[in-house]
Amino acid sequence: MFLKRQRKHVQGQCYEYWTLCESVRTDKGPRQRIVARLGKLTGEDPHEEAGWEDLQALLEGRPVQKQPRLDQATGSDKPDADHWETANVRGLRVERSREFGRCYLGLALWHRLGLSKVLGELIEPGDEAVPWPIVASILTVARFCAQPSELGIAQHWYQRTALEDLTGVPWDKVNDDRLYRGLDVLGKHKDRLCTHLMERYRDWFGVNFEFLLYDVTSTFFEGQALGNELAARGYSRDKRSDCKQVCIGLVCTPEGLPLAYEVFAGNRTDVTTVQEVVTRMEDKYGQPNRVWVMDRGMVSEDNIEFLRERGARYLVGTPKSELRHFEAALLDKEGWSQVQPDVEARLVDHPDKGDSEQFVLCRSAARAQKERAMLERQRQKLMEELEKVGSKLRHKPVSQPEKIDAVMTRVGRWLGRYSAAARQVEVSLKRDESGRAVDLNIKVREERDQWSELVHGAYLLRTNCTERDPAQLWKWYVQLTQAEAAFRTAKSDLGLRPVYHQLACRVEAHILVCFLALAMWRTLEQWMRGKGLGTSARQLVEEVATIQSMDVVVPVRRGEERIEMRVRTVARPAPRVAELLQHLGLRLPVRNRVITGREGLD
Repeated sequence: MFLKRQRKHVQGQCYEYWTLCESVRTDKGPRQRIVARLGKLTGEDPHEEAGWEDLQALLEGRPVQKQPRLDQATGSDKPDADHWETANVRGLRVERSREFGRCYLGLALWHRLGLSKVLGELIEPGDEAVPWPIVASILTVARFCAQPSELGIAQHWYQRTALEDLTGVPWDKVNDDRLYRGLDVLGKHKDRLCTHLMERYRDWFGVNFEFLLYDVTSTFFEGQALGNELAARGYSRDKRSDCKQVCIGLVCTPEGLPLAYEVFAGNRTDVTTVQEVVTRMEDKYGQPNRVWVMDRGMVSEDNIEFLRERGARYLVGTPKSELRHFEAALLDKEGWSQVQPDVEARLVDHPDKGDSEQFVLCRSAARAQKERAMLERQRQKLMEELEKVGSKLRHKPVSQPEKIDAVMTRVGRWLGRYSAAARQVEVSLKRDESGRAVDLNIKVREERDQWSELVHGAYLLRTNCTERDPAQLWKWYVQLTQAEAAFRTAKSDLGLRPVYHQLACRVEAHILVCFLALAMWRTLEQWMRGKGLGTSARQLVEEVATIQSMDVVVPVRRGEERIEMRVRTVARPAPRVAELLQHLGLRLPVRNRVITGREGLD
């Protein structure tokens, strides 16, 4: 890198300033690329101390006063020649390169959702050195940047970022104790924050909450979690049955915007959470004409009756066994509506239900192919294991009852592991004349094999909505994929799992921070969609993460005296990143900041 003097002539006046450049190779040969515009390298110009004074307005998307160019003083259009110094370009160095782009984007989303304002109204200021709303913003932005723990934030992450400049909180004020206390304060305002987000979604995106999607996931603990009575072992969606967990029920919009959540015991089944969540949502936000969309894991006759009694509308999946009532419809090739190139749907009548409900029979060619492949893979593995058992019996027959029991136990274990394939076969012992078990008899149940082939890719929906178009009902139901996508984002991108906290209140606050970060993430997706940038927030975050801030240290000679000028600046983003920021309406700070005065050199 090197310093380059730039000159610009405007109305007969010559303006000079410095830029930090680097040489890059291109298809057309070597070229110079501007990394940062440094302005005048002095430490005495008071106007340069105001380099990032409009950051708050930039983050919140408010208009800011037009900033003067870096080569101009704020009070005059003419450069002051007395402020120019002679710089030693060979001694130029860059120090403390820090992450800027991702933190800047996260903080912009935090302010644009109005979270700083609402927390400022909710939390009474006290004697704390750092206001709690700012601590909450640091916690949530760190989670948006996928930082897994508060200890990691305090020990190394905060110092590697530009949050000190963006929030005004020095790095030595950010420690694990302050962050943990910030969790305790933030956790008390969960309900008010959820209400605020609903209002913000309505104002910003025009969301009317006609449809509410509900699904349940789990997240596991590192440690014994003895201080949390909700921590228990249960069905783990993370394949960590060895760890205690809690279950999280999430309510979101069809756009994937999170509205509310509840935390349940880790051993609680999904179907038992529905009534509690629906009651709490309606108690908080009233009982408008909404449609609850849930998958088949939430369905029971008690839950359906509960929704009917409250006058709620629902669209839910049903257990696979219900397809037995519609074998004739599955065989019938007429009456199907094409809802997608590989998806068909039709309204059907249930033989045991009245006219108060509608049933939609759907089948997907892609889903059928996937289920067929999964079953075939299970069947192959099951046959391989049963063949091992049979081969051992053929090599060494057994006659003792206890050994025969051990063989059947082994067979039962494999049948239980591959339960879908086990339903297609019958397994028994083959005995010789003396009663010894010498092999296994494996018989494929043709009728079950034919039935599974018929129902591959088929599923049944149940609703009390008056809509008669099966294609429309199917489109409403597949919006559940947004809830599943929200869970994937929370776990993979935002670090919801694992949970390191042991106290119940801290676990609740940890989940709240992840919930707020998820709201920022999904808001970014909606923001991108509105600007014509697609919905891949992950890719945009990765692009913006390339923006760095840095300290440029330049030795300056003033007569016989040598001093160092340290200028804090934001690196110029790559053209594609600059274009993304321009589409989003985000402007990076365009002025630099002299952060040190003169320092004597040895």
